[in-house]
Amino acid sequence: MAATRKIALDAFGGDHCPFVEVEAAVLAARAGQEVILVGDRARLMPQLALLGVTRYDGEDGITVHHASEVITMEDTPSKVVRSKPDASMLVCFDLVRRGQAAAVVSSGNSGAMLACGLFRFGRLKGIDRPAIVSSFPRPKGGPCVLIDMGANVDCKPINLVQFAVMGAIFSRTVHGVTPRVGVLSNGSEEGKGTDLTRAAHRLLSAHPSPAFSFHGYVEGKDFFKDTVDVIVTDGFTGNVALKVMEGTAGGIVGFLRAAVMKTARTRLGGLILRPAFRSLGEQLDPDTYGGAPLLGVDGVAIICHGGAGPKALARGIRIAADYAARDLTPALRAAIGDHRELFAAAKREDSPA
Repeated sequence: MAATRKIALDAFGGDHCPFVEVEAAVLAARAGQEVILVGDRARLMPQLALLGVTRYDGEDGITVHHASEVITMEDTPSKVVRSKPDASMLVCFDLVRRGQAAAVVSSGNSGAMLACGLFRFGRLKGIDRPAIVSSFPRPKGGPCVLIDMGANVDCKPINLVQFAVMGAIFSRTVHGVTPRVGVLSNGSEEGKGTDLTRAAHRLLSAHPSPAFSFHGYVEGKDFFKDTVDVIVTDGFTGNVALKVMEGTAGGIVGFLRAAVMKTARTRLGGLILRPAFRSLGEQLDPDTYGGAPLLGVDGVAIICHGGAGPKALARGIRIAADYAARDLTPALRAAIGDHRELFAAAKREDSPA
């Protein structure tokens, strides 16, 4: 497979496609990143022309690759790979598989992204289920990683321990730390949680890892503390937690704005603190981190918010290029081999007596 720096961008994935995707591609290209914009050429070329791009052959950093079909949020993920072979999202994965792109970025149906990743990239050998990972900021300690945040609603112990390993390797590779890993539960005591979390806790405690230190349980109140660097949970709980954090962040910004506007004195104080408020708003904005990688498939795929704006999507493109350059997938592959004993023990836990 030939090495390439190009990123395949699904031009018809987001809520406001293809306008947002076209602008994001232009922003990324002007920053020096080569982008393959995948979708209906007849709809893309006029949008590019409005932004001053008249070459679509890579000369201006953008190549348009035609795809005649679109995967919508209403499509059944398990069927789209066969029913829409020329869908823009699927074509992006094909470009990476053929070595014409280094990674995929899409704001489309996350279930379809998972299906495309499984059918086109395949699972990394030794991983049962891929997971979606997200980073979020904290006041101290640098970003924290949450895995899984939506790919797997029903999990077994083998899934959680594999998420722990993948999340730890992601944290080491991307954030440069020796990570502390915790399992999300409703209390810090070992007896808390469910059968699933207790099994994961027992397995991770009994099999120390060379890649991370296992902290034990963490609670919801620990998300923004410097307690762990990776929080492991099932996709249902992780997605709910992420949405609560996003909603809380928006609520905090709203409360601050309302408090500042109450009196002339608070408005004056607000003017003085405006740079700090702006910085806080940027840190709490979920689009600041650009996108969430799908870990456990044999390639780099970044899932962005359906409502992501051009700047957020351009960040997603930059993140995809960075992850491809950092050799995240080979690092994950090596970690799977290093944790064979842990995974074997987890599979025995899953097996009926």
